[in-house]
Amino acid sequence: MNNTQLTPEDQEKVDRYLNSPIHQVERKPFRPWLLLGIIVCVMMALSVFSYGIAWWHGVV
Repeated sequence: MNNTQLTPEDQEKVDRYLNSPIHQVERKPFRPWLLLGIIVCVMMALSVFSYGIAWWHGVV
């Protein structure tokens, strides 16, 4: 018997566990463009903030 295969009884236990209601959570679809937009906005805000600090100290 191959070590990667489960016995039918064990497979039944795994299936029952995975089909329990706690594992059936509805999620919103992943939106990569929204994530990219948030990252770009945060990077721009940090850049403006650091430029402002440099300007305030006379570096720029």
